[in-house]
Amino acid sequence: MENSIEIKGISKKYAQFQLNDVSFSVPCGTVMGFIGENGAGKTTTIRAILGLMKPDSGSITVLGGEAGSLPADVKERIGVVFDGLAFPETLNAVQLDKVMSGIYKNWSSETFFGFMDRFSLPLKKKFRTFSRGMEMRLSMAAALSHDPLLLVLDEPTSGLDPVMRSEILDILLDFMQDETHSILISTHITSDLEHIADYITFIHKGRVVFTEDRNEMREKYRILKCTEEDVQRMDKADIIGMKKTRFTVEVLTAAADKYPDIVADVPSIEDIMVYYVKEG
Repeated sequence: MENSIEIKGISKKYAQFQLNDVSFSVPCGTVMGFIGENGAGKTTTIRAILGLMKPDSGSITVLGGEAGSLPADVKERIGVVFDGLAFPETLNAVQLDKVMSGIYKNWSSETFFGFMDRFSLPLKKKFRTFSRGMEMRLSMAAALSHDPLLLVLDEPTSGLDPVMRSEILDILLDFMQDETHSILISTHITSDLEHIADYITFIHKGRVVFTEDRNEMREKYRILKCTEEDVQRMDKADIIGMKKTRFTVEVLTAAADKYPDIVADVPSIEDIMVYYVKEG
C-alpha cells in the first residue's frame, strides 16, 4: 500500500458551497498538513475521508479500502480527533475507557490512562466540565489508544497553550517513528506544520491550489520586497500574490532568481497561504 489516503476528483455541491474536483494523496509514513481559510472545504473533505459524507463524484481510498464501506477491522486502525468533543459530555474518563474497550479490539487502557496522566486530565470529572483545551487533550489520548495506523486530525492543537501544543507535536513525532504510520492534520496554526509536516495541501474555495513537499516549498517560494517600479517591470505571471505596506510592495513568487537585485525573504506556510488568497 503506497498511500494511506488517496482522493481522486471528489466533488460535492451544497446550497452555499461546492467542493470541486479535489485530489491529493497521503503517502504511507508521512504527515500531510491540510490548510485553508474557514469555509475552504477542509472539514467537508475530512468527513468524506471518514465516510461521514458521500461525494457526488470521485473516489476515496483509505488504508486500501473504499472510504464509504471500510470493514470494522480497518476502521479500528484510524484514530480521529474532531474540531470539538466527540464523546457524550455525561461520561468521565473511567466510563469512556470501559466504552472504548468494548468497541476497539486493540484498545489499551494502559495507554489511555498513561496519556490522561501525562495531560494532567481528571479521571472522574464529567466531560461537560472540561475546557476546550482539556477536550482536545482527551480526544488525542483516545485517538492514540487503539493502535491506529492513520491519524486524521481536525484542529488538534486548537485551544492549547504553547507548552501543551509543543507536547502534542512531540507525541505526533513519536507516533511517526513507525514508518507504517501516517497523519492528515488540518489546522489553522500553520506554524505547527513547520515542525512536523512532510507535505502541505492547500485548499481554497473548495479547490486544491497545490500539494507540495514542505522542504521544497522553502526552496521554491520567496517574498520580494519591491518598489512600485519593481512590480511594473516584473512578469505578471511571476506574481502569485502581493500586498502593499507603508514603504514597499511585497510579492510572493516562485521565480525570485529572475530578480536577483530585489531583497527576498523565505515565507512561512502561513505567508504562502495568505498571499495565494491575495492573488493579483
